[in-house]
Amino acid sequence: MQQTTQTRLGTKDHPYRKRAHPKGLISRRILIKETDLLVSATTDLSQQAKDRVHHHRRQLEDYIKRRPEFLSTLLPYPEDPFAPPIVREMIWASRRFAVGPMAAVAGAIAHFVGTDLLGYSEEVLVENGGDIFVKTKRPATVLIFAGSSPLTNRLGLVLQPERMPMGVCTSSGTVGHSLSLGNADAVCIVASSATIADAAATALGNKVTSKSKLASEIESIRESEDIRGGVVIIGETMASWGEIELTHLT
Repeated sequence: MQQTTQTRLGTKDHPYRKRAHPKGLISRRILIKETDLLVSATTDLSQQAKDRVHHHRRQLEDYIKRRPEFLSTLLPYPEDPFAPPIVREMIWASRRFAVGPMAAVAGAIAHFVGTDLLGYSEEVLVENGGDIFVKTKRPATVLIFAGSSPLTNRLGLVLQPERMPMGVCTSSGTVGHSLSLGNADAVCIVASSATIADAAATALGNKVTSKSKLASEIESIRESEDIRGGVVIIGETMASWGEIELTHLT
């Protein structure tokens, strides 16, 4: 984001956070088990964020104990009307793009925690391993990190407040620990929710295996009504579509 931030935390293992500067907001790192969030709001919401992370993780962990296949499957999971809200949202989003439900877990945590925190602050950003929930009063610029690509850290997505809240999620076949079957340096999706954005980014990231297939694979998801647009980077090649406003960063 832009301007200055109250604190800069969690940058050692997430180097892109060094450039996170939400103007006028207080940023805190929330680290609970595998969940590593950078939460920014108009006031220090550390305790509220921890409470909401514990709440949603508990629901997810309890469900996985009863249904261990939920954790491991790479296929769409059957709908379950009796599952907790975060699980139902993950199932719904992942089924739309024919991926397993855990493909949407990072975005879902960001979305649910961010939505909960709007009860305490009019402006909230929750970043979870590069997957972002955002609701601000002014335009926000999201940096696109694309590993060793020469375009990494050179481009930003400009998000307009009238379209918020929204989710911005990135999948990569060359960066990070998340499973991707493709080889794109970055597949960044902007959507109505971070849960949808995460599932879509994973699905498209799995499909993008070469520059020659870029256009056809983008066509496979671009008509989804919940996706606002996206950017794909492979080496020196970039493709974008939809309601995307890009800016050059120095």
